[in-house]
Amino acid sequence: MNAVLLIRTLASVVRGATPLVFAGIGETITEKAGVINLSLDGTILLSAMTAFAVAYTTDSVILGFLAAMAVGALMALIVAFGSITLRQDQVAIGFVLTLLGAELSSFLGNPFVRLKGPSVPHLPIPYLADVPVIGPIFFNHNLVVYLGYALIILSWLYIFKTQPGLKLQGIGERPEAAFARGSNVNLMRYVYTAVGGALVGFAGASYSLSIKLGWSHRHTAGNGWIALAIVIFGGWHPLRVAFGAYLFGGLKSLGSIFQRVAPGIPSQFFNGAPFALMIVALLLVSSGWLDRLLIRLPTRVRRVIHDSLLGAPPGGLGRVFVKE
Repeated sequence: MNAVLLIRTLASVVRGATPLVFAGIGETITEKAGVINLSLDGTILLSAMTAFAVAYTTDSVILGFLAAMAVGALMALIVAFGSITLRQDQVAIGFVLTLLGAELSSFLGNPFVRLKGPSVPHLPIPYLADVPVIGPIFFNHNLVVYLGYALIILSWLYIFKTQPGLKLQGIGERPEAAFARGSNVNLMRYVYTAVGGALVGFAGASYSLSIKLGWSHRHTAGNGWIALAIVIFGGWHPLRVAFGAYLFGGLKSLGSIFQRVAPGIPSQFFNGAPFALMIVALLLVSSGWLDRLLIRLPTRVRRVIHDSLLGAPPGGLGRVFVKE
């Protein structure tokens, strides 16, 4: 592979992984608050359809993104209402909403299938886009990609470096203790679930208006489940979640490259390989193999490596908080 093709491939990885960054970090925020939103796949499909339909009808990409974020927030709030107020199983509600979102996207989006509509314009960053190698890879995209960079940094700063972020972690880790310190646990869970859902909706809009332009049935099917897997792979940490999103994008690009190198192998093998590799990575991360591998290292070194590569789910994840 020559240098030009390599740079173009890496740039496509950055661009293609951006929706997964939004969806992954959105779900990370939701789960940090203690709520599991399994509706991601249906939400992304429904928000992608909504974004394109609104943008096509109004000729406004901005309105398309706003509508998609509203859909994402609404879907997430249904999960929150069912689990927090009605005290029903979060996993079951999210799974049903996934199926509902997929079917609604096909039914309501039928008039917009394979139409040409507006899209996010290309927006290279002056001077930075001209920097050799780095510029074409990271700074020769559109505004959605740059917002993804900002989200990674801002979410990390917010969660780990601010007082509200520490409260967010508190309501997800130990909601009883957070309540004793004056936090309105259930209200905050509603808010952060809606915020996370809005980011998932933004991810859906990113597909239909920026990455995979237009709308078709099952336009983004499967990407919501990948985003959920990336949250676990990233240990509920925004930086590692973003790394997981870009890693998956890289695996998909490698599949395309190997398909050209070995045309005799069925294309389905390369298309499915990234999903299989993500499953293997999840198994390795969650099976404790790293702990066994690091057992001979000094305790301090082992803790640093463990904390930098792995993470544990919030202690109160999926558990309904009831005021005593």
